[in-house]
Amino acid sequence: MQELILILVIALIVFGPKRLPELARSMGRAVAEFRKASEDIKESLTLNLEEEKEWKKDHTVKELAETSHETP
Repeated sequence: MQELILILVIALIVFGPKRLPELARSMGRAVAEFRKASEDIKESLTLNLEEEKEWKKDHTVKELAETSHETP
């Protein structure tokens, strides 16, 4: 808690009381965009992994079917 207060006091001194709300909004937007980008990447990776698992499953089934036809 003390560290946060110190950071806020330093920000107030450096940027002034007029720019501090503007900076807080900008930081909030940046954090929101970062979270959205992180979620998009996570969803993309999950989808790719699921597609790869499905492809491997289908490929393995096809190989087993071909192998069973080849053996007498």
